[in-house]
Amino acid sequence: MPNLCVAHNAAPEKPSVPHKFKVRNIVLLVQHNACKLKNHGRFGSDFKFSGDGHFQKHLKSGRRYLSKSRGLSVCCSIVPSIRELTDARVIYCVAPAMGHNQEAHPESNLRVPAIVSALEKMELSPAFRGSEVLELQSFSPASVEDIARVHAKAYVSGLEKSMDQASEKGIIYIDGSGPTYATATTFKESLLAAGAGITLVDSVVMPQPSTLVAASKSSQDPPMGFALIRPPGHHAIPKGPMGFCVFGNVAIAARYAQHVHGLKRVFIIDFDVHHGNGTNDAFYDDPDIFFLSTHQDLSTKRDGSYPGTGKIDEVGHGSGEGATLNLPLPGGSGDIAMRTVFDEVIAPSAQRFKPDIILVSAGYDGHVLDPLASLQFTTGTYYTLASNIKQLAKDLCGGRCVFFLEGGYNLSSLSYSVADTFRAFLGESSLASEFDNPAILYEEPSSKVKQALQRVKHMHSL
Repeated sequence: MPNLCVAHNAAPEKPSVPHKFKVRNIVLLVQHNACKLKNHGRFGSDFKFSGDGHFQKHLKSGRRYLSKSRGLSVCCSIVPSIRELTDARVIYCVAPAMGHNQEAHPESNLRVPAIVSALEKMELSPAFRGSEVLELQSFSPASVEDIARVHAKAYVSGLEKSMDQASEKGIIYIDGSGPTYATATTFKESLLAAGAGITLVDSVVMPQPSTLVAASKSSQDPPMGFALIRPPGHHAIPKGPMGFCVFGNVAIAARYAQHVHGLKRVFIIDFDVHHGNGTNDAFYDDPDIFFLSTHQDLSTKRDGSYPGTGKIDEVGHGSGEGATLNLPLPGGSGDIAMRTVFDEVIAPSAQRFKPDIILVSAGYDGHVLDPLASLQFTTGTYYTLASNIKQLAKDLCGGRCVFFLEGGYNLSSLSYSVADTFRAFLGESSLASEFDNPAILYEEPSSKVKQALQRVKHMHSL
């Protein structure tokens, strides 16, 4: 998630989606859902924060509670029952941050409603799928304690205090390299986004081990989690915000999984088009959290190079050396490249690491239609990735896996790709062919991809 300037490149221009895809219907649904979601109680509009934002969390009988403390009043987050979890194949939370918005900014409050609309239009929501798709509508914001496992307390308290200024001015900039903005609701909505991810970790972990084993061996797959949230998080560094990101949602969930559930080894996959520098930095010296990022090569000097980090030789430090793997892909890389990357890098790395849970920073801005970079991923690419990651989690860690929404700024390609991700989770065939247009693709830079793969495999002994 990047600078707003987009350089022209030699590749063919990214055309708009053909009319046959009826994007107009999606736009109408987005507008409808945006209005519907803006004041929906499930997004925490009914809780109030105390002056210092302090609150306490308790785990009790598989349910996550927030107690009243110093003026804070919230509803409790309830983790679904074992029965609901064994019936479900997809569990998701929606936190669209409708108040966190800037006019004409690509990271807008239309992004999550676009996805919700697509899920409804394509009959992938609970209303059409019954118990196999479960939306958690009552979940709590993350606590300051949760956030402080990743971010400096001075940053967290400073951001909360800046909400008064944002309320007066309407919008403020909290980081210049994105730029990352804040409104009066940013602090509250960022806590809620992180809380959604935490609740999903609870949901994929809470079943007893015997239940997970039984589910993983049966035809009924363990449930996959997806946090449809914003603001995104993978650029937010421990000391502050960056690149449209406020709190590191996936990093916070990783620490939570370790501290609350005792899941020592966490494998994080980041396939956003931009390097997840915040997650990278949070765990750079930690041998128990493996961070693997694929992103557009910064040497292309296009917007995909943001934030200028994530080189192949960035492999971790001290005891964490070797637990960070960065794979920059040349501009123009697409479906063939990512299939090869999964088979030759992602899967072998995870198999060797033996994780207790897999978390995924799912950025959809590598899509060929996305305006902020120049990779050639398609909706089909994301379907294959989701399907492969699901199987990897089932093979290695009892199916424990949660996706976290990161980038993706073309509303049509974003919503269709997330919908096809849901199909992969459900074990259904992809419908990418109804959206993807092969005519706009050009030849992938196969020799450059091969060179990058050889370098990273040599460096990590894969």
